[in-house]
Formats: sequence, C-alpha cells, structure tokens
Amino acid sequence: MDINEPEIRKNEILFLEDDHFSPENVCIVTGAAGGIGRATAVAAAANGLMTVGLDVDEEGGEATRQMARDMGGQMIFLKTDLCADDQVEKAVEEAAGLGSIKYVANIAGIQHIDSVENFPMEQYDYMMRLMLRAPFFLSKLTIPHMKKSADGTGAIGNMASVHAHICTINKPVYNITKFGLRALTQSIAAEGDGKIRSFSVSTGFVKTALALKQIPAQAEQRGITPDEVVRDVMMGFSRIKEMMNPIEVGNLFVLGFSRFARYLIGGDLLFDGGMVLTYAEKKNWQ
Repeated sequence: MDINEPEIRKNEILFLEDDHFSPENVCIVTGAAGGIGRATAVAAAANGLMTVGLDVDEEGGEATRQMARDMGGQMIFLKTDLCADDQVEKAVEEAAGLGSIKYVANIAGIQHIDSVENFPMEQYDYMMRLMLRAPFFLSKLTIPHMKKSADGTGAIGNMASVHAHICTINKPVYNITKFGLRALTQSIAAEGDGKIRSFSVSTGFVKTALALKQIPAQAEQRGITPDEVVRDVMMGFSRIKEMMNPIEVGNLFVLGFSRFARYLIGGDLLFDGGMVLTYAEKKNWQ
C-alpha cells in the first residue's frame, strides 16, 4: 500500500460554478502548509476564491501558495500561530483587506498517542487550544465579516474525523477535540439563521504527514508492526482498503462552501469508507 502523501493534480480538483466563488470573496484556511489544509487551500484558490492560508510552517505555506498559483488561483500565505490571539486577529484583519471574508476552513491539528492515565497535560492544553479554541476564536472573528458582506452569507467548515463519531484507544484528546468541533459546528449553524452555515467533514485515515507519523507510536503502544498498524488498525474497519487522498477531502470543503450545499446547516459530511458503520457492528474492538 502506497501511503506517501500524493501530489495535487488539477484533474482531481472539484470545480463548481458558484457566483460567490470569485476573487472578491475570501476563504481562510488553517493548516495550509501541508496535508488536508494544503489541498483545501489549493482547491479553494483553483475555484476562484481569494485564499488566505494560515500556518506556523512558513516554508510549507509558501509552497502551498505556489501550488495554488500554478493551478491558476490566487492565494497569499500568512505565517500565523493559531494559539496566539493577536496573530489570529492580525491575520483576519489582513484577510478582510483582500475582500469579503465568506468562508473559513478550520483544519489545523496535531496528534499525540497516549492513554488517559499517561497523557501529558501540557500536550492536552496545547491540543485543546489549537484544535478547539482556535477554531472557535477564528469563527468568532470572521462571522461579523460574513454578516457585513453584500448578502450577509458565509460558511465555516470544520475538519472533524471518524473520531468525532467513535472513540479509539490512546487518542483521548484527539477524540475530545473532534467531538467538540461537531458541537461547535452545530452551535454556529443554530445561530446562523440559515445564512451563516457551518458544517463538519469526517473522514477516516488520509495520506498526510499527520497520519503517517502515527504509525510508529501506534505500533509501540499496541505491540505490533507498522505494517500491521496500517492494515489492521488504520484500515481494519474501512470497507475501502485505501487511505483517502488529501484533495478528496479538500473537495468536500469546496462542496460544503458552494451553492450546492445550501441545506448543509450543521451537518457532517461523513466520508469514511464505512469505518463508523463497521466499528458499530464489531464487538471485539481493542
């Protein structure tokens, strides 16, 4: 199984006709330096949106910006620590100077493999701040801009996971943050009066550095080989035995932002290869 992060090809991007998909409208994407964040930024830019990528990784972010431009899109990258309120505020201010903020994709995240009893609290605090507080704060800052736009509409997409539906061992904080993002999604949607929409995206394992880095830790925790982690743990419950490509997830954000998703209000796009369904059917999960 090839688990290297794949290149983004133009013929794999979902292109949709939408009057709001224009350079006058801004899409902010966090975690834009790689993986799903990179793919989403590239897909948004390719669809005509002025895309603003946020990440602490400047080199990776600039590479994403170049990819977006190679696809014919417009994108800028702003080095931003999502855990620093002043930097997030500055990024939103700069994004607002480029056009009307219409879309936000909260994607940035990390993983730490450990049991509840052994979990380092400093890591707990960091993950909660990056993966729950930052999306909340960015939503808080951008919703007023969406309301002030010409038609008062906008959409916020949050990167959840199958771990927003099921909890697996040694990922307690990841589980908590992903369940929390679904709650944030529904809270935004409930207050949005159908004009400010919010949705979450839940996938299984995707070919990203985040997923690949889990393999050694999972192998050590479970006492199995890295190959067994991929085959039996990561893809064991998926009925499609292949990880998703990042651009396939980026396309879900494009769909969720588009006019074709006007009834997607607080909903979750569960594209998991059947993992949640299969998990629910098994009684011997370890």
